[in-house]
Amino acid sequence: MTGLARNQSARSGDYLEGMLNDYVGGKAKLKAHKSTSARLVTALTCLQFAFAVYATFLLYYMSPSIDLRTKPDFAWATKIAQQWKDFIIPPHILNHYQVSSSLVGAEIQPITPSNVCEQEKIDFMQKKSNDAQMIKLKTELYKELLDFQSKSIGTETLAQLMAMKSKWDLKGPNRPKITVILNHFKRKTLCAQLDTLLEQTLPFHHVWVLSFGSPNELSLKRIVDSYNDSRISFISSSYDFKYYGRFQMALQTEADLVYILDDDMIPGKKMLQILSHVAGTEKYKNAVLGSIGRILPFRQKDFTFPSYRKFRSKEAGLYLPDPAYDITLDKIVQVDFLSSSWFLSAELVKTLFIETPFTFSTGEDLHLSYQLQKYRNAGSFVLPVDPNDKETWGDSEHRLAYVSETTVIFKDIVQVRDDQWWKALSTGYITQWAAMYPQKIDALFYAHSVDEVKALAPLLEKFRSTVGKKAYIAVSGGNYCACEDAATALKWPQLVCKERRFKIFDLAVGALSGVSNSEVVVLQGVYSSMKGLIKIHNPRVVITVADIDPNVKKALKMATETNLNATTLVLLPRPSIPKVLWMADLRTTALPNWNRMRISINIITQNRVHSLTRLLKSLSDAYYLGDEVPISFNMDSKVDEATIRLVSSFEWPHGPKTLKRRIIQGGLIRAVSESWYPSSDDDFGVLLEDDIEVSPYYYLWIKYALLAYHYDPQVSLPELSSISLYTPRLVEVVKERPKWNPTEFFKKIHPNTPYFHQLPCSWGAVFFPKQWREFYVYMNMRFTEDAKKNPVQIPRSRTNGWQASWKKFLIDMMYLRGYVTLYPNFPNQASFSTNHMEPGAHISAKDNVLKHDKSDFEVPLLKEDFRNFLPGGKLPPASRLPSLNLFNQPVSLKGLKAAGAKLGQDVIGCNNATEIVMVDHQTGLPSRCAKF
Repeated sequence: MTGLARNQSARSGDYLEGMLNDYVGGKAKLKAHKSTSARLVTALTCLQFAFAVYATFLLYYMSPSIDLRTKPDFAWATKIAQQWKDFIIPPHILNHYQVSSSLVGAEIQPITPSNVCEQEKIDFMQKKSNDAQMIKLKTELYKELLDFQSKSIGTETLAQLMAMKSKWDLKGPNRPKITVILNHFKRKTLCAQLDTLLEQTLPFHHVWVLSFGSPNELSLKRIVDSYNDSRISFISSSYDFKYYGRFQMALQTEADLVYILDDDMIPGKKMLQILSHVAGTEKYKNAVLGSIGRILPFRQKDFTFPSYRKFRSKEAGLYLPDPAYDITLDKIVQVDFLSSSWFLSAELVKTLFIETPFTFSTGEDLHLSYQLQKYRNAGSFVLPVDPNDKETWGDSEHRLAYVSETTVIFKDIVQVRDDQWWKALSTGYITQWAAMYPQKIDALFYAHSVDEVKALAPLLEKFRSTVGKKAYIAVSGGNYCACEDAATALKWPQLVCKERRFKIFDLAVGALSGVSNSEVVVLQGVYSSMKGLIKIHNPRVVITVADIDPNVKKALKMATETNLNATTLVLLPRPSIPKVLWMADLRTTALPNWNRMRISINIITQNRVHSLTRLLKSLSDAYYLGDEVPISFNMDSKVDEATIRLVSSFEWPHGPKTLKRRIIQGGLIRAVSESWYPSSDDDFGVLLEDDIEVSPYYYLWIKYALLAYHYDPQVSLPELSSISLYTPRLVEVVKERPKWNPTEFFKKIHPNTPYFHQLPCSWGAVFFPKQWREFYVYMNMRFTEDAKKNPVQIPRSRTNGWQASWKKFLIDMMYLRGYVTLYPNFPNQASFSTNHMEPGAHISAKDNVLKHDKSDFEVPLLKEDFRNFLPGGKLPPASRLPSLNLFNQPVSLKGLKAAGAKLGQDVIGCNNATEIVMVDHQTGLPSRCAKF
């Protein structure tokens, strides 16, 4: 790839040239002599042979494959040639040759820098802007940036930086080895750079001067040779490796640190000392340091990002330092990328080549900073200077850098660089704008294939069309899911993949992996990009399909767990996605709790295998949203063989299955009350007798209601103790059992508004953990074999005479303490569960026939999305839900508590007018009286 040459003191070529010239002159003279003999011919022939041998050695010496770390000595070849010459050439010819060659040697002088160095002419003054508006905009933005960084990460002056403890010591034994890489093409600054490097207060280890495709290669080589310093090497190639070549060379250094300089940078004599000291501090050891940097564009009022070259725009970003606007750096500043010089550990250089660059034609500066942050969590910093000491400046002649900066104005180059930085920001690069203005969105979707985009599309569109909600989508890109294909699947114009506006993010994972099939590449690409995007946008949830590639799932899980702002990963089965559009209607504060709840199914069964089979089929056909849902079967001692065989063979793919069988017959009270006990405050129990059947949407109703009314931090509803799946058709506690239709009852509000009711449901409901612990203790304190001895007698309630019912105790507790159940309310009393009222061990067939009309209890099951029936297509705010007392009469929640306090029959005595019993929710034990 490259040719390497050291300084050469031996001028063998010049010596040979003089030798040949003299020989030609001698030959002409010899022709004039008449006494020439055959011996002359022989001598000439031998001399030609000697010259051929010498030339062969010379070509071997000039070969680029030779290691030239030490200066070669070809005296042995010269001696051989001399011996041949003495033997063959006559004395008078030899004398003439020696005189002639000595004259040539006297004319050869050693090459020194003064002979070959040229100086770059700068025939203009540093530009100073007289645009008052731009000066104001730029200085304001710089002040905002500095204030933010001072508060967030802390910034130091040069004196403070040099006072920090560093692992590198200028005078001690732990002095760093620094390789300086100078990249040159046409500019005439090499001598100025070498001169200042040779005078550094901290000496360098090596200097590599690179010349790739330069028309000035020979003059650059002569300059390097003129310094005659074994530490300075010249490396050249006819091929132009452009901007990445110098970093490729940096990979080969054995030094501790690398200082890469453009040809427009002439550092002060203290720069190596300053840079190495800062790089050795704990705070900046994982950073790339420089003297010039850029702040990338900020978002505009129209939510787009401008070009970094947009004129007269504050949002276009900053160039630091910028003498044109009198912006100098007195404190260290973190930037989005560095320009013209980079100082970093040799280890960090490798990071530049993890991903294929967006383009090789430009932008290595941004790519380095982007990759360092993405894979090493490393920042890019511009060091401050001492304005009174030019030796502390990284660019002692800033006009050179200014020329370089202003030359990048060609439209095609600007467009490429705009595309590059936008690509970086779209794949998780946390720019200074992103750090200063962290975003907050509701959902970030991720799709690894076009099919996944199509599956997620309904929910994504629901989020984007819901007022107050904000959602974007990230796609894998490349061969997995090209952005344009994703846009087409979403029925968006393909232009969204190019415009600088947040909507869709192409992670280019396919481009990163190339032909590799390694799972590591995919995991790394998705994780590193999504980690950055999550940190920038702070989504409440990241949503993807449940059957996504396991490596991608792992990457998403890791990325969400690293966010300190609690982002939740939601994995949705594809068939469930169109059924959970209500997710977009939840408050933003409720979304992070999506995975927090644990809902278990607890079935009470004994000898109704036909009924149980029907229940299990309905449970299997329901939508579970990818949640883990444990199921338990609770059987009394007289369970029949068919039931045992059924529950043993039943396969439940949504979670663990547990079988529990009593040794001694316990009856319905024990069978139900002991079927479930919460393990935490996020553990909820669905209790189902085997003659119940559920709707496919029952779990969605539970999840939606819990998130809306229990897990929303903005909702305070301690009175809610359970959620019913069933809508009753009778007023159950009144002796006459009158029929009741909630749709008709609430038609003035909304015919299908859900409502709170003081009556618990035993025909399909989910019970809350705190109140269930409380119920356990209450029933233990109040259970009597003789129902008439129960001290709680609710006025006009037929529950006072119930004996073998667990529900009676729960009704009493809810009445005394003002608890309620949430009930659904849909047309024709369609519900999420129904009771088939089939005879069994606990309800005799005779009683069923005489006292129960099945039409009063059996209700139709909801077979379509219930969201369509809700007021406004979503659950109303909790404050707008009506509440009913035990007798189906409208009473406020406070009124319900007042009625319980007035009865005054709880386990401890309280003020009957203003207080009710409060309990310790960890144990369920009553603790005190509290005002309501």
